[in-house]
Amino acid sequence: MSAPVFLAGEGTLDGIAAGDSYLLDGQEGRHAGVVQRRAVGERIDVVDGAGVRLHTVIEEVGPEGLTLRVEAREDEPAPDPELVLVQALAKGDRDELAVEAATEVGVDAVVPWQAERSVVVWRGARAAKSQARWRATVRSAVKQSRRARKPRVEDALDSRELTARVARTVEAGGAALVLHESAEDGLAGALSWVAGVRGEVLIVVGPEGGISDRELEALTAAGARPVRLGPHVLRTSTAGPVALALLSHHLDRW
Repeated sequence: MSAPVFLAGEGTLDGIAAGDSYLLDGQEGRHAGVVQRRAVGERIDVVDGAGVRLHTVIEEVGPEGLTLRVEAREDEPAPDPELVLVQALAKGDRDELAVEAATEVGVDAVVPWQAERSVVVWRGARAAKSQARWRATVRSAVKQSRRARKPRVEDALDSRELTARVARTVEAGGAALVLHESAEDGLAGALSWVAGVRGEVLIVVGPEGGISDRELEALTAAGARPVRLGPHVLRTSTAGPVALALLSHHLDRW
């Protein structure tokens, strides 16, 4: 079984190599030592969310945290292309469920989308609070899935802003897939097209009420490709992670 993962701040593992000692302090150190009661001799991994992973053994448990002996260091390269989930805001916790599962599957970034038919509206203080909750969900899922890279959660876009983002992505050599039940092409047919792109692959998922005709037309005109996942209509919390899993397999990330 793989070792449990603790998340250090980005850049804090720079220069750390096999044979060094490392102090896991702060919130993560307290959680490991006090809450989880990790003991001397146990193996844990420390990651920085940017691709660095330290394989360590606990040498000492103290009030400041855990003193670790670094046995090995891994530097995971940044993926190319990046898989970016554009998740429409949804009622209840369905959008957060999508973000959590997408992180476990291996998404590289998440973009909240204020779609025309989104029941939930992010505005003002609520937007900041909701975005912080998504980031907390990502952080927790990174540790649970034992990833070395933490997906970024970007600022929310409305449909006009998303259309512009799609146009920029396609112009730069990336791709954008809009998951839509009425699309003529299945995702399987789009996989060979995606394999040659560089930069970003956007996977656009609509809200419970679906993507409006106006939005679909605008996104398609900007260069996005509507695709169908299969014969059944999936929930907004399910569609993105399923598409990401299929893409990850096809791109040899799995």
